[in-house]
Amino acid sequence: MKRFLLISCAVAGLVVAGAGVTTAAPGGVYDVKDYGAKGNGSANDSGAVDKAITAANAAGGGTVRFTAGTYKSANTVHLKSNVTIQLDAGATITGSSADSYDKPESNPNDDYQDYGHSHFHNAMFFGDKLTNIAFTGAGTIDGGGNLITGNPKSGEADKILSLTRCDGLTLSGIKLRRGGHFAALINGCTNVVSDHLTIDTASDRDGWNIISTTNVTITNATIAANDDALVFKSDYALGAKLPNGNVTVTGAKLSAVCCNALMFGSETCGDFTGYQFSDITITGAHKSGLGIVSMDGAKISDVHYRDITMSGTYSPIMMKIGTRKRCGNKPGVGSISGITFDNVTGTHTGTNFSPTIWGADSGHRVSDVTFTGVHLTVPGGNGTMGTGVPSNDATDYNPKSIGTRPSYGWYLHYASGIKFVDSSVEFGKDDGRPASIVNNSSDITFDRFTAEKGSKSPFDVGFQTVAGYCVKDSATTSGSALRVNTSGSSSNC
Repeated sequence: MKRFLLISCAVAGLVVAGAGVTTAAPGGVYDVKDYGAKGNGSANDSGAVDKAITAANAAGGGTVRFTAGTYKSANTVHLKSNVTIQLDAGATITGSSADSYDKPESNPNDDYQDYGHSHFHNAMFFGDKLTNIAFTGAGTIDGGGNLITGNPKSGEADKILSLTRCDGLTLSGIKLRRGGHFAALINGCTNVVSDHLTIDTASDRDGWNIISTTNVTITNATIAANDDALVFKSDYALGAKLPNGNVTVTGAKLSAVCCNALMFGSETCGDFTGYQFSDITITGAHKSGLGIVSMDGAKISDVHYRDITMSGTYSPIMMKIGTRKRCGNKPGVGSISGITFDNVTGTHTGTNFSPTIWGADSGHRVSDVTFTGVHLTVPGGNGTMGTGVPSNDATDYNPKSIGTRPSYGWYLHYASGIKFVDSSVEFGKDDGRPASIVNNSSDITFDRFTAEKGSKSPFDVGFQTVAGYCVKDSATTSGSALRVNTSGSSSNC
């Protein structure tokens, strides 16, 4: 894989420098215009692109080059192994309204995930069981407003890029726009690398869905979505529970108009482990900024967030174990454990979904989570209310699936081994609720924790049936000691 990628990059460099197609061996460069593409924005160039890809693959690998121009693609392009798609600056591949894309394939596992996740052929670019494929350069692939955001009819496409069971994928430099349901959907892949990828689907739906995929490195991504921006999932579309993990995301800029910016789930069949997220800026999410949900039996562990800045999120941090169990082979209840947050700041506006940790029950708690240097500012503005456990729909992953939390800040329910260190929570408007409430949990620590005091709130931090709590070296923003309320709880300081 590494040898092929090095060759393709070297070839791309020769082409950009003007060395010419015929001198770019080994590996070969295949200009789509040599295979009949017009690049004039009106002719259907899909057939020519397929021919160039076939030629490159038959030669053992090569680069299919798009020079500056607009290439209409009215049919699904069929990717093949050992082929790099290179989009030069000024090159745009655009979608079509002709309804002539490949129809969705049948899938006996339709019932286990949404329609869009279950079908892969109905895309602008599709490939299955491929190795060493890449999209590079400085050009754009634009659905052009022609891709479907809902369930497509035969001939309609709902995604730009659809790849299943691939090994060795590079997505770098290019821009994906108006992708329909998904700009990019990959499932069952491994060894994925991306640098300086730009996705703009703010008028459509999802940015990049990375499903049942291992060994991923993403650097300097910019993703502006309407639905989910960058999301990690594991479904049953390929007829099995597949592993996920060994993922690093660094230097990303994310936003989501209606939904989640950086998310695990909701499809969560296979287990997830080994995720590192750092140097990430989130500038909007009307659901979760940072979301982790296990709805379908997945064990989610060893996940680490560092140097994250959020603004405009409705729910800055949300963790929930649900019991939807929408996965094959009769899944049980999943788990969330071994999570750390370091140097995270967040301000959120609009609907006030308090930052939440919610386990399924006393036997399935969210556990071993540490917040260090996590500072959140929430809208506030609520009056006083009862401090009982809010309602919950265990089959729904959205922040609104839990009723109004009785705390303006952190609300913990069925949690264990949770630590807040050098962290704080404040509100924009005076709030009559406590800063934090912990219910039916164990081993909870607030160490050097600062909370803003509501003028009418009954207390600042409350423990309800908590086996082992500790509040130390903590205070309100005005410097007074936190008012701690305990009910049926025991201290372990």
